[in-house]
Amino acid sequence: MLSRPRSTVARIARVFTTLALGIAVATTSSVTAFAQNVPVVRDAEIEALVRDYARPIFKAAGLANDGIDIVLVNDSSFNAFVTGRRLFINTGALMTAETPNEIIGVIAHEAGHIAGGHQQKLRDQLERAKTMAIIATLLGAGAIVAGATTNSRGLAGAGMGVAAGGGEMAQRSILAYQRTEETTADRSAITYLNATGQSGMGMLKTFARFQSALSLSGTQVDPYRISHPMPQERIANLEVLVKQSPNVDKVDPPALQQRHDMMRVKIAVYMEGQATAARLMQKMRGSLAALYGDAQSTYLYGDITSALAKANALIKAQPKNPYFQELRGDILMKANKPKDAAEAYAKAVSLDPARSGLLPVSLGQALMAVGTPDSLKKAVVQINNGLGRDKENSEGYRYLAQAYGELGDIPGAELATAEGHFYSGDYKDAKIFAMRAQQQMKRGEPRWIRAQDIINYKASSKI
Repeated sequence: MLSRPRSTVARIARVFTTLALGIAVATTSSVTAFAQNVPVVRDAEIEALVRDYARPIFKAAGLANDGIDIVLVNDSSFNAFVTGRRLFINTGALMTAETPNEIIGVIAHEAGHIAGGHQQKLRDQLERAKTMAIIATLLGAGAIVAGATTNSRGLAGAGMGVAAGGGEMAQRSILAYQRTEETTADRSAITYLNATGQSGMGMLKTFARFQSALSLSGTQVDPYRISHPMPQERIANLEVLVKQSPNVDKVDPPALQQRHDMMRVKIAVYMEGQATAARLMQKMRGSLAALYGDAQSTYLYGDITSALAKANALIKAQPKNPYFQELRGDILMKANKPKDAAEAYAKAVSLDPARSGLLPVSLGQALMAVGTPDSLKKAVVQINNGLGRDKENSEGYRYLAQAYGELGDIPGAELATAEGHFYSGDYKDAKIFAMRAQQQMKRGEPRWIRAQDIINYKASSKI
């Protein structure tokens, strides 16, 4: 007689578990998001700027030595989220934010989540909520059984209501807990901004933007069914704290604002198209950022000779800017002048204070295109340098494999291919190529050992 209610309990428990995990992924974007083809954007200039924004905030949050990675996501929406020790920021947020302070506020908020251990705490809450749902379901099942034995349809119906209500209560409990965490992260962000001598006005501007978008959409939102506080509520909670701060009227340094504007224009040109880029450049008319965007747009859509002239003018204005040299290298590669491009990329590498791993790989590509045995050997050195700084650059391993292949180093090419598959998350093919590489290597040598590491690797199934 109890077998049916028990199966119902198990089914509802499974459904709730799935629901709870879905909430966790949707609102905290657990590490599975990174493994499920998140459209990652790589750019040395943008990555360096965002790290510069984050560095003092992470220090204030006690995260300076925690190895937090910042990942750029090719998504036009205004969003950021954390998973483990990774902070994901959408390009849409970077392009929409008009000042560095707005993005710094976003980073400060996410740092509050990391420093507060909110992801692990949410997992604990999910377990508690799952238990709550199961208990409610058991009570409901008991009522259903009682109703059946007494022929009481009302009692049986009440039992179903208890079961359904338990799941609803558990879900609302999770969402309420998440709203509390969001409020805590907001307040932590203000603490970090104050500690670094920065204004919180950027955060208020961001929430005002969300409020405006919500009003324009005409959407009716149940405040008890969302994972974040309503924008108006967040503004009310923070406005007093922000305006009491001695830093409330501080603005971003002009040089930092200029870098921010150049980043916004670059994202617009490469990801949003000519029309969006043109509108943004019109707003910045006469600025270095507008000239930078014009040079990039000309490189992508216009005349190569004109693009090169514009890049040279940028270099004349800022001779020590590595990213102007990088643009010059890109233009020269498109013009089929790899030797000249290699010189431009080499200057970019030498000028880069952030020591990005991307620029040496670009230099290696240009050296490969030169095509001489000497340039191929130099290409291998440069690409390996880049991968040493940025080991997860799966594209870099593809170029390294090609360079090794052209030099006749087949085991090196096989291992580089294995590495590329490995860092792309394709562990099956990574193991296949690692085994092929091992067959041509001396047992115990460093490359053989690395191949063995790939062969022995077991992917974690944890969320």
